[in-house]
Amino acid sequence: MSIETTAATGRRSRVVVVTGANRGIGRAIAERFVAAGDKVATIYRSGDLPEGVFGAVADVTDSAAVDAAFSQIEAELGPVEVLVANAGITRDTLLMRMSDEDFADVIDVNLTGTFRCVRRASKGMIKGRFGRIVLISSVIGLYGGAGQVNYSASKAALVGVARSITREIGSRGITANVVAPGFIDTDMTAALPEAKQDEYKKAIPAGRFADPSEVAAAVEFLSSDESGYISGAVIPVDGGLGMGH
Repeated sequence: MSIETTAATGRRSRVVVVTGANRGIGRAIAERFVAAGDKVATIYRSGDLPEGVFGAVADVTDSAAVDAAFSQIEAELGPVEVLVANAGITRDTLLMRMSDEDFADVIDVNLTGTFRCVRRASKGMIKGRFGRIVLISSVIGLYGGAGQVNYSASKAALVGVARSITREIGSRGITANVVAPGFIDTDMTAALPEAKQDEYKKAIPAGRFADPSEVAAAVEFLSSDESGYISGAVIPVDGGLGMGH
């Protein structure tokens, strides 16, 4: 385990993996860790990466590729101490129109892909007796969403994953928590018609979408030394939309 300290915070620099750091929330999370002085890597399929992020190209639906990506990261940066499982996809459509493939593809990336990454990262964490695992869920996983049976199921299941990890390896200095963002100000929400954006904002007590940096702040805290007694928790970053669902 590295004992290098960061200039930004004075704490020990850690090796952090954020899956899907090429865009959106994942990108903001990776940038925050880089700014804090951590050694940051990502597993991603394509696209440009933030400055200072080491990239390992892999598809999280492929166990062998995930294993190879982690081996590449470990060889470059050292043992992984923080994993932020963020990579995800959507295949939104109404229940009666949703195909088996629509359902299975989302589960394979969002849920099973997360499992593959957690399983691989935990090996080094158990050996080092330290680890922070943060799973990026969604308010939809707890609140539900029309046309999102597949996505909601995949994101709700992450709560069970984090809590089972906590019970299984929590005694090894490893925590596992869930961050459940609501509507975030990203390219996806910006593409929505203005009337639809206004409709969503009226349902949010805060009256606005979150900035990706607000999600990143919650993730950074759950990855810190100070959060060592928080595990199996679900932290909503949704402006009050879900109200603890």
